[in-house]
Amino acid sequence: MVVYGATGHTGRFVVAELLERGFTTVVSGRDAAQLEILAKEWGVEARPATVDDPSALDRALEGVAAVINAAGPFAVTAGPVVEAAVRAGIPYVDVAAEIEANVAMFGREAATPVVPAMAFYGGLGDLLVTAAMGELTAADEVHVAYGLSSWHPTPGTRVAGEVSHERRAGRRVRFRDGALQYHDDKASEEEWDFPEPLGRRAVIAEFTMADVVTVPSHLAVPEVRTYMAVEAARDLADEDTPAPAPVDGSGRSDQTFVVDVVVRAGDAERRAIARGQDIYAVTAPLAVEAVQRILTGRTRTTGVASAGAMFDAADFLRALAPHVSVELPA
Repeated sequence: MVVYGATGHTGRFVVAELLERGFTTVVSGRDAAQLEILAKEWGVEARPATVDDPSALDRALEGVAAVINAAGPFAVTAGPVVEAAVRAGIPYVDVAAEIEANVAMFGREAATPVVPAMAFYGGLGDLLVTAAMGELTAADEVHVAYGLSSWHPTPGTRVAGEVSHERRAGRRVRFRDGALQYHDDKASEEEWDFPEPLGRRAVIAEFTMADVVTVPSHLAVPEVRTYMAVEAARDLADEDTPAPAPVDGSGRSDQTFVVDVVVRAGDAERRAIARGQDIYAVTAPLAVEAVQRILTGRTRTTGVASAGAMFDAADFLRALAPHVSVELPA
């Protein structure tokens, strides 16, 4: 298994999760010196490769079972790495939360499984929505509210945000009337009734995340809205907010989260909830569980597909314990 971007904050969590599960792991990315340090630390093989060198990427993926791309900005890395995976005939999973990069990935065709946005943003929400819908194939509205206790962004998150901002020319984006819409409306605050222990909290409405790409990619939903706790949004906006600091042996920060999903279809309302610690750390079991299910044939489709389309959503979510606890409709 190759982890591209292994020296990054999330990439290190992914490597640790793979090793914990017994996978033979190869670390790859752009920084050869850092890769060698990581390889010696964990006793794995290093295969440096830059995204502008297809031959190096081919060598990095030679003889491996799959690749997890954890290297942002994905506007730069996703295309070259997935193309190398297609040439190698192996599955590709990434942890991209960049909406435009996600859209581009879902516009591709592939003979092998490709799962974009298999992360806290995009993948987890899509799984929760799919599980909440159950037998339903369509809904009127999907709401995904993120109750983060704080948000200390990594340098990679900040760079990805800058790239997205530039690609949108500073405009905001939402998913309404069955399509992505770019607009100049100012952000507004609302109140959201999170489950305990959060309770009623102020949120930024239309704080749009990758769920607006993953959910409509396979479910007939004309409106997908995402919300962010005001405290976390302010942390992200503050240039002086430091990067995450570890508080335990696994390297997790003290950040906690509640993801609250509400699906409305006619008069019916269904809810799914996920709780956990550290949005970057929890991305690792999401991505690794996805690869493990692909390699063991526990998939529902092939080609490019979101988590909810590729996997049994409810079963996948339950398999994330103890990293994530979930409450799903009966």
